[in-house]
Amino acid sequence: MKEDPTAIQVQGQLALTLLAVDPAGLGGLHLRARAGPVRDMFCAPIKTIFPTARRIAPSISDLQLFGGVDIGETLTRGHVIRAKGILETPTPLVFTMAERCEPGLAARLAQGLDAGIGHALILLDEGAEDDEIAPTTLTERLAFRVDLEGLRHVAVAQLVMDNADIDAAKVRLAAVMTPKEVPTALAVTAARFGIDSLRAPLMALAAARANAALNSRKTVNEDDLQIAVQLVYAHRATQMPAEDDTPEPEDDTQPEDTPDTQSPDQDNSELNLPDELLIDAVKAILPFDVLAILEGSGRVKTASGSGGAGQKKQGNRRGRPLPSRAGRLDGGNRIDLVATLRAAVPWQTIRRKQTPDRTGVLIRPSDIHVKVFQEVSDRLVIFAVDASGSAAVARLSEAKGAVELMLADAYARRDHVALIAFRGESADLILPPTRSLVQTKRRLAGLPGGGGTPLASGLKAAAELAQRARAQGLSPSIAVLTDGRANVPLPGKTGRAAANEDAQAMARHVRSLGIPSAMIDTSVRPHRDLRALCDIMNAQYIPLPRADAKGLSRAIETALGG
Repeated sequence: MKEDPTAIQVQGQLALTLLAVDPAGLGGLHLRARAGPVRDMFCAPIKTIFPTARRIAPSISDLQLFGGVDIGETLTRGHVIRAKGILETPTPLVFTMAERCEPGLAARLAQGLDAGIGHALILLDEGAEDDEIAPTTLTERLAFRVDLEGLRHVAVAQLVMDNADIDAAKVRLAAVMTPKEVPTALAVTAARFGIDSLRAPLMALAAARANAALNSRKTVNEDDLQIAVQLVYAHRATQMPAEDDTPEPEDDTQPEDTPDTQSPDQDNSELNLPDELLIDAVKAILPFDVLAILEGSGRVKTASGSGGAGQKKQGNRRGRPLPSRAGRLDGGNRIDLVATLRAAVPWQTIRRKQTPDRTGVLIRPSDIHVKVFQEVSDRLVIFAVDASGSAAVARLSEAKGAVELMLADAYARRDHVALIAFRGESADLILPPTRSLVQTKRRLAGLPGGGGTPLASGLKAAAELAQRARAQGLSPSIAVLTDGRANVPLPGKTGRAAANEDAQAMARHVRSLGIPSAMIDTSVRPHRDLRALCDIMNAQYIPLPRADAKGLSRAIETALGG
């Protein structure tokens, strides 16, 4: 059972129209769709409905948002000229590539929406994966969400609405009355669907009033409420209402006369709402798969994590531009000329009086601003596999399968993998850091096994490889697969006691490097010595006595933050 594509399109167009009627009350719309003809056709009415809309991108600066000194005009006129920011006046904003929005920018835009000036924000979310999505900080402040995935452009219809009708609805909106039981009904419906944000009932009420104004009604009725909860609640639902919910018992006592404290837009007339009317309205619009998930597990699966990407680090040469910062030119930094001039301009009058013989713009060292970039490094997962003893064949088979499974998504997840096998008296780098599945299968085909357990040598080799990878710009992590019975020390020593001491010394070394790590215990019973080694190494301990390749890969991804 699939959703009707025409219905999705019509609901989306209606959401845009209601947003035009009451942008301050509804906040905006989250459009989930890849760039293409379907999205272009859906967005075509935006130019008509919001003729003054401004397009913004994740790289927008604070100067563009909040305003500041206009460098060019200031230098031309000889006194400070301030440029207005986008957020200073009510402006419809179309945010492209919203899935790339940084948390700081999301917070600043959310602050602008909360100011109540009347901004309308339309997020164009082009994420391809579940974890590539616009920030929740913004989406929870937007009343509507439309997902065009799977729609074909031939199925897209357009809801024709005259601008004159929208303008007339804006005028009528202030006079639309709300029956007194409606806010309570909306709040109860939200709670029964597991919607814990108080913004949702407020936005549903705003949507109902906007729909009433659009249809020239003076009071909100059942049709307005059904449309409102369908557009606002369906994508926010996290559970299905319990079937055994019972209404509260009626109170037979007569209320005393109380002064009328209703709000100006509230109507004393009663609207007889059946208990399940709004519940059924939301259920009717829920996609079939989401309905099954809610009924089965009670929760909707949400996107998580960073998709296995490496660490974010700041530099001064390449990557995504960040706001410039005050600094000094030391040969390694790049000057941000515009930001430097912006810092210097307000002081020109004072500096000119101090040094009247100087010409041009007077710049001091404190004015210098340097460019800052954010670079996301690729992640390297280093497998250190115990290839000793009778269990070597099983362990190596599991490790090979896990490596191949992780490499299958290497390009999308920015993952590199490497494999170190330790056995006998040493550790060998079997597979250097790579993303090539063909090369991996070739190298893993003849991997040997058997002999003693030089755990210290394995940890040492993994730490050295991690240090080299970090120097090359990668974000290394270590996954050790062993039964924990170290019995071969580093070269120059003998005895099991020396082997344990060397393993602990190498564990402390790995911890000092700050490398994320996980230790998978493959012994039949959890090994106490290995758990103690994990504490020294600050590694996550994972007992998996019978793990297959899929289980091992899943455990490593979870432990290392993938």
